[in-house]
Amino acid sequence: VALADITADTGWSPTAATAAFSAGLVVSAVTGIPVGRWLDHRGPRRVMTAGSLLAAPATVAIAFAPTYAWFVAAWLVAGVAMAAVLYQPAFAALTRWHGDQRVRALTALTLVAGLSSTVFAPLTNELLQHFDWRQTYLLLACVLAAVTVPLHALALTPPWTPPRSATTLASAAHRRIPSEVRSREFLLLSAALTLTAFGLYAASLTLIPLLTGRGFSTSFAAVTFGLLGAGQLLGRIGYAPLTARTTPTGRSLAIVLTSAVTIGLLAALPGPAALLVAVAILAGAARGAGTLLQATVVVDRWGSVRYGTLSGFFAAPITAAAALAPWAGTALADLTGSYPTLFWLLAGLVTLSAGAVALSSPPRSLP
Repeated sequence: VALADITADTGWSPTAATAAFSAGLVVSAVTGIPVGRWLDHRGPRRVMTAGSLLAAPATVAIAFAPTYAWFVAAWLVAGVAMAAVLYQPAFAALTRWHGDQRVRALTALTLVAGLSSTVFAPLTNELLQHFDWRQTYLLLACVLAAVTVPLHALALTPPWTPPRSATTLASAAHRRIPSEVRSREFLLLSAALTLTAFGLYAASLTLIPLLTGRGFSTSFAAVTFGLLGAGQLLGRIGYAPLTARTTPTGRSLAIVLTSAVTIGLLAALPGPAALLVAVAILAGAARGAGTLLQATVVVDRWGSVRYGTLSGFFAAPITAAAALAPWAGTALADLTGSYPTLFWLLAGLVTLSAGAVALSSPPRSLP
């Protein structure tokens, strides 16, 4: 929302400004691995409070950035904070606290968190009508500090028991990479969901030029993009019933194949408009269900004892793929020569990931 104001004020290109944000997400992906270990042994209260305490000054540093190097460095620090306060630590906390009821708790969390842009995009736009982008960031930093620091420090109080088994302690002491992470099943499943996330993010962020290139108006393309986002809520609501009727492998395949099919349909269908909107909503539903799949697949396969550690490794490439998708999607469209060709390529990548999902399952649990 603030990108145009930032570039107009500083003279940095939109690509350069966006790259700083993407770099912060990459740092978040890498930092998520040690944060997951810390969370397993210290609990979410210390981790998320520390992340909140770091997030506010990082946002202030972005606001005061006098040079591009400072701007990038501030976003890198913000990336560390993101690793400690966004979905991964929250997923770990709810998974441990809610046990068999974790899907309901995770669904509630993602439904609320999914509204963040719905709330803060128009709020940021309204602030920019009255203040410059630096003042707007300072105001948002105040909101961040006033709301998140006390909530994390005072509300995350349920008991937290760190893993104590001899096997777990030996693994933590002598192996930087747990044996589960080095297993064929873990690597294949993480790779599959990474490719799927990349395909869905790249397709979502290039949907508007795909539609306008086919002669649809910019307003129609924007509305369709917004409905894709609304579809994520449908996918999250529908995830709990899906878990009741499928195995972990079965629902993983269903979500990945739905993602591939919808991206392929967007590549193939020139219209009508209503059908394209329906396909976009279905793609959004697959993306929304995929968020909950990422949150639950680790505990479904490997248990909850070291969920923070394992999910940190599992989510790192997925977060990095989401960070690179905006740039890579546009670059691949330029390389292939058209947005429909890009979408066919993305559909092919996600289809390959479905094969990886099938291969990741132990033979006894194949559906």
